[in-house]
Amino acid sequence: MRTVLDQILKRLIVIGRLTVRWPDGSITTYAGADGGEAVIELRTWRTVRRLALNPALTLGEAYMDGGMVPVDCDIYGLLDVLVANMMADHSGKPIIQLRQALGLLTRRLAQFNPATRSRRNVAHHYDLNGRLYSLFLDRDRQYSCAYFPRGDESLEEAQIAKKRHIAAKLCLDRPDLSVLDIGCGWGGLALTLARDYGARVTGITLSTEQLAEAQARARAEGLEDRVSFELMDYRAMHRSFDRIVSVGMFEHVGVGHYRQFFEVMKRCLAPDGVALLHAIGRSDRPGSTNPWIAKYIFPGGYCPALSEVFPPIERVGLIATDVEILRLHYAETLRHWRRRFAANRDAIASLYDERFCRMFEFYLAGSEMSFRREHMMIFQVQLTRSQAAAPLSRDYITDSERSMAARTRVGA
Repeated sequence: MRTVLDQILKRLIVIGRLTVRWPDGSITTYAGADGGEAVIELRTWRTVRRLALNPALTLGEAYMDGGMVPVDCDIYGLLDVLVANMMADHSGKPIIQLRQALGLLTRRLAQFNPATRSRRNVAHHYDLNGRLYSLFLDRDRQYSCAYFPRGDESLEEAQIAKKRHIAAKLCLDRPDLSVLDIGCGWGGLALTLARDYGARVTGITLSTEQLAEAQARARAEGLEDRVSFELMDYRAMHRSFDRIVSVGMFEHVGVGHYRQFFEVMKRCLAPDGVALLHAIGRSDRPGSTNPWIAKYIFPGGYCPALSEVFPPIERVGLIATDVEILRLHYAETLRHWRRRFAANRDAIASLYDERFCRMFEFYLAGSEMSFRREHMMIFQVQLTRSQAAAPLSRDYITDSERSMAARTRVGA
């Protein structure tokens, strides 16, 4: 299989330089036009064989298990070289296209997420030791894309800016508006909407760890009368709300369930209500989830193209009143997370083990690369049931953000 992998790499590397140390000690260098450089050591012939047969799954597994080791670089540097070449236009691209086509054929089964399976999928990632997330997220534990309007914000500043941006689009122009937060995480957004905007918020999640933390935070902040958190699948919600928000949850719905998701959103949204969907998407075309991500990080997950999102919105009768694409904001968010994870690596290893640390390093580095070099982005879609529910121009978004920023500075 060395010959097969050698031929794959000869076709793949057209930018930069990749040097491979084979298990027998021999060295091969693959080089193309000017670009980044990386060196890897393949320690077993089993790793070589598996990389040749299934590189999309094996690369991450080999890094986790120590069968593939970056030399004089980290996993981010290696992925930078590999992804730059995967995105290049070269003769090896038909192989990549074939794998993408096979992924499309099987994705509906992989993304079949009834309530019971959704609960298991959420537990796989979000019911990990709570201290893990406190060691690389911001203080509010915002586990979604931050917002960098200037570009030089700290992670804390950018996550506060994200919440302001979302609140502005929700048109929280009077107190006591009822808000449904679908996929509320550790409760940070819900608590912010209640504390800073006077909303009454119901947050729902499928994670028992997140639920316990969110409820504890509400008690600690004295907001139990304004915020409640429930362990609930979105499909089980039948109450009506003035506002609905969902941040970083749509990626777990599954393409076969999109119409059902938007039917729930329409059913629960007041006739004059405003909803906001914030999710990861892809700017090229429909695809499938990377097999390593699907196996180890987000089983059942998928980040859609907008062409997959708008048809079910149209079919259920919701109106898209505003659409915004955030491009490199998540790349910068992931850069902060990756560096914080590295700074706290010893503490995280004490919670789990070295293999877990390498798994998370591969996940954070690969995710950042997908936003920097590939076609991943964040979309925010504002939805209403009435044409008149949202203001006619977008000026109110900036006005609201500036007003809240000024109030926060005065309060500080």
